[in-house]
Amino acid sequence: MDIGVLTVPLGDESIEDAFAYLADLGVDAVEIGVGGFPGEDHVDRGEYLGNDATRAELDDLLGEYGLRVSALATHNNPLHPDEERADRADRELREAIELADELGVDTVTCFSGLPAGAPGDSTPNWVTAPWPTEHAEAHEYQWEEVAIPYWSDLADHADAHDVDVAIEMHPNMLVYEPTGMLRLREATTERLGANFDPSHLYWQGIDVTEAIRFLGEHDAIHHVHAKDTRVYESNARVKGVLDTESYTEEADRSWLFRSIGYGHDEGHWKDVVSTLRMVGYEGALSIEHEDSLTSSREGLEKAVDVLSRAVFETRPGDAYWAE
Repeated sequence: MDIGVLTVPLGDESIEDAFAYLADLGVDAVEIGVGGFPGEDHVDRGEYLGNDATRAELDDLLGEYGLRVSALATHNNPLHPDEERADRADRELREAIELADELGVDTVTCFSGLPAGAPGDSTPNWVTAPWPTEHAEAHEYQWEEVAIPYWSDLADHADAHDVDVAIEMHPNMLVYEPTGMLRLREATTERLGANFDPSHLYWQGIDVTEAIRFLGEHDAIHHVHAKDTRVYESNARVKGVLDTESYTEEADRSWLFRSIGYGHDEGHWKDVVSTLRMVGYEGALSIEHEDSLTSSREGLEKAVDVLSRAVFETRPGDAYWAE
């Protein structure tokens, strides 16, 4: 397995400086933003698409620092009811897939998107309960009339470029937990799978290793984010975990994104890594830093430190003791 990093927190540095820093930490892979919320500080799609020279420069830089690209990232909402915003997100995603093909990268990470609750609405609607019944009807509309047709077509585009699409299960998106991920995959094609980010599952009360087993049974994990979350029970016991408090009001929140090891201990992360291996995942664990209690560099360094003791660097040997 590889220790990877989503390079967005280093966006104020040049790509060469970011690569040099990460290589010095012992990082093996990078996930690079090419649009949407991650932005494109290090790789501008427009400059790289169809441009042999810029792609060759990136290849040379990766080779110089001993890195590989685990995925290109473009997280946005291609199902947005605002047609202009949806079109922009769709274009970003399709061009990211095309660029991944040109670069020899096999995965693009993204969100599922979130539609409105009915035709003509102007705001995305995250439905989390089936009652009153108009919410159940809205949810079915989102799936059957918007999401499945869109993602079926997008999966065909990905297949034409031999690229997998890894969807991060995220609140305020249609796919935010494993059964929804599997529903979308089964309604479309196996090109769609999970960018398995446990941070959003922890606060929902989902058992992360059970979720890995569930999706792994269907070979539905295309990429993994290494990102932790801590639930602060003193707040959660009062207001639950559906928390709209600002992320920067840390003391008042029910949960916070944390650096690896600050939400769950090293033993837990060794269990996560072991369960990923059990289901056949041997790709990158791409660290996504969003811990507001520490700086990007310190958060990344502490995460790499924990994961360096958790990931397996070799393939399993023969089980000679079982013969």
